[in-house]
Amino acid sequence: MIAFCLMANHSLTAQVRVSGTVFEMNRTVPLPGVSVLTATGRGTVTDSMGRYSIVVSDNDSIYFSYLGRPTPRYAVQQIPTVSQFDISLHVNVTTLREVQVMPRSYRADSIQNRQDYAKAFDFKKPGLGISSSSPASGNFGVGLDLDELINIFRFRRNRSMAAFRDRLVREEQEKYVEHRFSRAKIIKITGITGPDIDTFMRYYAPPYEFVQIATEYQLLEYMKKSGEQYKRLKAIGVKIDGKKEEE
Repeated sequence: MIAFCLMANHSLTAQVRVSGTVFEMNRTVPLPGVSVLTATGRGTVTDSMGRYSIVVSDNDSIYFSYLGRPTPRYAVQQIPTVSQFDISLHVNVTTLREVQVMPRSYRADSIQNRQDYAKAFDFKKPGLGISSSSPASGNFGVGLDLDELINIFRFRRNRSMAAFRDRLVREEQEKYVEHRFSRAKIIKITGITGPDIDTFMRYYAPPYEFVQIATEYQLLEYMKKSGEQYKRLKAIGVKIDGKKEEE
């Protein structure tokens, strides 16, 4: 009897792999970065070709979410073919392409910038090195590297070069943030326009460290949620200025 109950319980929680492709509304263009979630808390994300694969219990249900908009839930037991469960989301492909395309000139500009200022980017602060005297010099033993010692005393030049290099790196980072946290994307995602767009971009500009590792989906989600918060703050009369402090 106990064995029968265990077998029955196992059959109720059998594992099923659901796979397929997520398309836009016309079922012609696959959508990357779509969240595929289950009612029990499992999840995955579609790849660059819109494909997904997730293992779920056969008594579970799955749903899809893109830019914060979830679909209805689909019971696994009612899916006709779990190995090819394709679905289309109500996303306009023209709008999607406008949001996802990045300017092509950023990488070229960055490479050119580093070529023009290679000496500054390659500059390293001098330090005291150890040199071994060669027999040909007539001196034997180990001592301080004379060239490095001279460079250390070129204090003003070294400090100026280091500051110039740091400024170039900082400018590159700022341009990269502007490249991904762009005005066109923000307007498309949040609907914020006019003078508000400048205030929003200044206040909610994310740090370089976040932009460097964030996926396009994560960055669009950040824009969307920040836009909602900005509108709420304005609605209650909060004055927004300067730059938002990191939490």
